[in-house]
Amino acid sequence: MSEVKLAAEQRTEFGKGAARRTRRAGKIPAVLYGHGSDPQHLALPALEFARVVREHGLNAVLTLAIGGAAELALTKTVTTHPLKNYIEHVDLLLVKRGEKVTVEIPVVIVGDPVPGALITQDLSNVQVEVDAMNIPDQVEVSIAGVAIGSQINASDVPLPAGSVLVTDPDALVVAVNASPTAEQMESEIDIEGAGVVEEAPDSANES
Repeated sequence: MSEVKLAAEQRTEFGKGAARRTRRAGKIPAVLYGHGSDPQHLALPALEFARVVREHGLNAVLTLAIGGAAELALTKTVTTHPLKNYIEHVDLLLVKRGEKVTVEIPVVIVGDPVPGALITQDLSNVQVEVDAMNIPDQVEVSIAGVAIGSQINASDVPLPAGSVLVTDPDALVVAVNASPTAEQMESEIDIEGAGVVEEAPDSANES
């Protein structure tokens, strides 16, 4: 996982009005907390933070330059405007080198399925406990040669060394089913259209 440097400023004004002024200045209101320390109210550069999330995801370790100090942090939550889609607020979690953190890792399916297989992915992420400085970008599940009717559960997902699965081991991640035949698809269409009866004209209202 990437480690990214980001400048941050201390915020001394709070409330909705102050937050709006911060955003108008091209910055994002943020709070850094964790390890029993008092929360730090920060302003992050909006364009730079959005680029970090876009290029490295939410699990990127941020090295925040705050005044003359540097703090390591993970992005805990990102609040976006429901209509305009800009970032309104960020919660950051203070981390230390060598400590374990619990994060969600994307699951990526790789490989070609066997002929006649239909692949469905039930979980797009798995939760793992991992060293804060060694968070993987993703974990891969290969479906190459997996027989039709098979299921891949969370416990089957290969994790990097030192990672511990937090997600329920029996949670279904990927199912390998048989693709429906043309006859089955036509049958489903027929069933959907069955039972529709047009009402006969009301003879009492006929002239």
